Amino acid sequence: MVTFPNAKINLGLDILRKRPDGYHDISTVMIPVPWNDVLEIVPGKADVDRLTVSGRPVSCPPASNLVFKAVKSLRKYADFPSVDIFLHKIIPDGAGLGGGSSDAAFALKAINELFNLQLGDETLASIAAGIGADCPFFIYNRPMLCTGIGADMEEIRLNLPAGLTLVIVKPGVSVPTKDAYSAVTPAIPQIKLETLITMPMKHWLVNVKNDFEASVFPGYPDIQRIKEVLLSKGAVYASMSGSGSAVYAFFESDIMTEHIQALFPTSDILVEKLDCQ
Repeated sequence: MVTFPNAKINLGLDILRKRPDGYHDISTVMIPVPWNDVLEIVPGKADVDRLTVSGRPVSCPPASNLVFKAVKSLRKYADFPSVDIFLHKIIPDGAGLGGGSSDAAFALKAINELFNLQLGDETLASIAAGIGADCPFFIYNRPMLCTGIGADMEEIRLNLPAGLTLVIVKPGVSVPTKDAYSAVTPAIPQIKLETLITMPMKHWLVNVKNDFEASVFPGYPDIQRIKEVLLSKGAVYASMSGSGSAVYAFFESDIMTEHIQALFPTSDILVEKLDCQ
């Protein structure tokens, strides 16, 4: 079975408070975006699960990969044969795009279907929550208001303008999530994100913010510059995704991939026309 785990971006991200357990309560809207890895899972030829990774270099060994963790977690809920997993990495890591979390969630869904385990989305999302805070989102893979540590989700309807072009720029640097959180100042916003996100997009730049930008930009001026350049080129809204380092922007006009690549020649680029009808 071949699937194509996709990335996500965060439309706004409020860091509300630090919890007694050391984590933070947040509020963010996640939406899927068409930057995809390739994941193939087939019945194993041996009695052990095996993972082969190609494409972008992955820093962790196979046994520590979130896909392997997903398989191990799923075995606590259902019995199924060994699997051979082939993961081709395309989504940049260390980007705030959720690539590893998506791979894990898609592995859960693929094995569930491959072996007819008949586990519902709620069960799969519960398993995914034990793998990583972003993982449950990719079980549902549609716009969600994510709260708590990010794993409590409620479907949200967005009215994005038709004809948007999405641009994502991932520079060569990565931002450790721990470092990004260490410098944040949690605060309860006057207006909740789920209200702000219903405003016309032309009002988002002033009202819809990512709290991580205040802690990340001083230490990573190149990320801030990407946002500034995208806005100077006519983006109606631009923001860092998650804790970075990728920056995305929405344009109301067509954008040539070659034009964005010329602006950021050393960065990974996605330019995609969105179907927002």
